[in-house]
Amino acid sequence: MSGEGDLAQRRSGVLVHLSSLPGERGNGDLGRHARDFIDWLARSGFTIWQMLPLGPTHDDLCPYQCLSVHAGDPGFIDLDALVDAGYLNAQQLRMNATEAASRESLRAWRQRCLQEAYAGFMARDQGDQGDQGRPGDQDEQAAAAHRALATFREQHRHWLEDYALYMALRCEQQSAPWWEWPAPLRDRQPEALDAARERLAEAIGQIVFEQYLFFEQWAALRDHARTQGVQLFGDMPIFVAHDSAEVWAHRDCFDLNADGHPQTVAGVPPDYFSADGQRWGNPHYDWQQMAADGFRWWLERLATQLELFDFLRLDHFRGLAAYWSIPVTAATARDGHWVPAPGDELLEAIRARFGAIPLVAEDLGVITDDVVALRERYALPGMKVLQFAFDSDAANPYLPHRHEPASVVYTGTHDNDTTLGWYQQLDAHVSERLHAYLGYPQEPMPWPLIRSALASVATMAVVPMQDLLALDSTHRMNVPGVAEGNWRWRFEWEWLPAGLDEQLLAMNRLYGRC
Repeated sequence: MSGEGDLAQRRSGVLVHLSSLPGERGNGDLGRHARDFIDWLARSGFTIWQMLPLGPTHDDLCPYQCLSVHAGDPGFIDLDALVDAGYLNAQQLRMNATEAASRESLRAWRQRCLQEAYAGFMARDQGDQGDQGRPGDQDEQAAAAHRALATFREQHRHWLEDYALYMALRCEQQSAPWWEWPAPLRDRQPEALDAARERLAEAIGQIVFEQYLFFEQWAALRDHARTQGVQLFGDMPIFVAHDSAEVWAHRDCFDLNADGHPQTVAGVPPDYFSADGQRWGNPHYDWQQMAADGFRWWLERLATQLELFDFLRLDHFRGLAAYWSIPVTAATARDGHWVPAPGDELLEAIRARFGAIPLVAEDLGVITDDVVALRERYALPGMKVLQFAFDSDAANPYLPHRHEPASVVYTGTHDNDTTLGWYQQLDAHVSERLHAYLGYPQEPMPWPLIRSALASVATMAVVPMQDLLALDSTHRMNVPGVAEGNWRWRFEWEWLPAGLDEQLLAMNRLYGRC
């Protein structure tokens, strides 16, 4: 790799989603806590912040089944910045006890604030501010903001217009999925879409404004990260949620029937995480159609993500070699089968567009020789997870002595238990093997595994925030195959022990990762 996402330098990072940051408004956002976290990373010797996908989620909050592959979740918008810009006043941000009672009510409250901010933004249009018949500083600022919004809308038109219309229609249809909409809207008949754009113009303007705010605030956060020497590491799911703007707007790119329903769905066969495999339910791509126009849909998707991140993890990379195709009528993933995918052609198109391919391959699970060959052919780093390393023999590819420099080593990922929780539930023989391999360390878990990750020859080492805080299983981010209760974990600044940043800085220096 080369450019801003260069992985040639030995370095380390922390995995924690933006939503997990501290804050008073239900979830982490792009405000002061995000900037403070970047500063803490820098003080601790970390130069990578890895997070999960940033798109707007369905009600289950899963960032791997987003409503758009391009848009940012408006719930991440820093509301205090809207006060500073003059779109809101401080009184509008005051929460009452009822609104603070649950995450769901806070999400609704955030949305109301954004609606009020849009009204405030529109009220500050050029010509509405001057009391003396001449524009003042506020007039110029308002005019500049409106020009910036218009520029943003034009630059992102290829996805933003469809997304805004989709979200406005979805609200009008009481959150029904697009395949349940009236047929003219479901099938994107031009007359029906034109009428909807006129009917929903105000709602569409609101949604465009929210995306403008998200991208503007993200750019400012990324600039701050650059000043601290911190790079942003994103995550891109290989598949797309069925109920999403992209599937609705690009039905020809997906394997759907005439009514918009998938003919087969994505998932994985039985593995470490699930005895029945995982039936994700995403529609598969029509790869032949995508190849016909040079994978334009994929290239546009990647371009948007590289506007946000220095480099990306491609989740379920093995799906570019072959994907697990499950009959839509099957209750579990056991009934699926492998189907070849045109990963070579896609990665060639990505290399032609972007030069060095800015991807890390998530190559966990059932990995065959063709997957390894594809990853190596394009010089993509793979992943090593230490929690997978100690349940077999010395040939286990996740053991530190088996690591390769062109890889990213983790103690665990967002799908794993915390390292302390994992350790507390180990079988006795695995626990003994772990202790023997690590030289019967005196430090309490998870620190021996953290040290092992940092000491690895893997060029990048990433540690989940839960492990740095030595948290147990109650602090998991996600339990694969379990539908409820995931994606809600957050930490508080008070949980960081005094001197943790100095301890981590010393470790990063010791293992050559500063």
